[in-house]
Amino acid sequence: MDPKRETLVDTLRPVIDMIAEAEWNGDLAERLNRDFPPDGALFHAMERFCDDGIESGWMGLQGDEARKGARVVEPGPATASASIDVVQLIDVTGPHHRHPNGEVCAVMTERADGRFDGNPRGWAVYPPGSDHWPKGAGGRVRILFFLPDGAIDYTDREASLESGAGN
Repeated sequence: MDPKRETLVDTLRPVIDMIAEAEWNGDLAERLNRDFPPDGALFHAMERFCDDGIESGWMGLQGDEARKGARVVEPGPATASASIDVVQLIDVTGPHHRHPNGEVCAVMTERADGRFDGNPRGWAVYPPGSDHWPKGAGGRVRILFFLPDGAIDYTDREASLESGAGN
């Protein structure tokens, strides 16, 4: 893992430790929003990593401006076996997919009215077995998300964005 990705993982360590031990449900979303609020230091640091990684290219996002994303960190011991992925959506709905093991999302909106699946800036949790058509609305929305074992099942396999973790 390159130094930028290592620093990102180190920054996210408190979140990784919390989600590794928790049941992925609405209670976890409440805890994340309480302990790592969207106006707090950790959330702002994570947002700066995403801004830098997307703007400078080190995160390796693939796709067009309206929808692009990548696996930034592969699952492994440093992340409690979760992948760290990042996607950017600008007033677009992405392809349908399922979360076999769940998904924890940090929703970073450019505008106050920005939403991801109706969720405002902050944390959202999708339990194991959930599925959705991911929708970004209200301008640019960036989502950093964790997937246990990196598991995500796209209805259309060709809709999957490539990994940027090897870049």
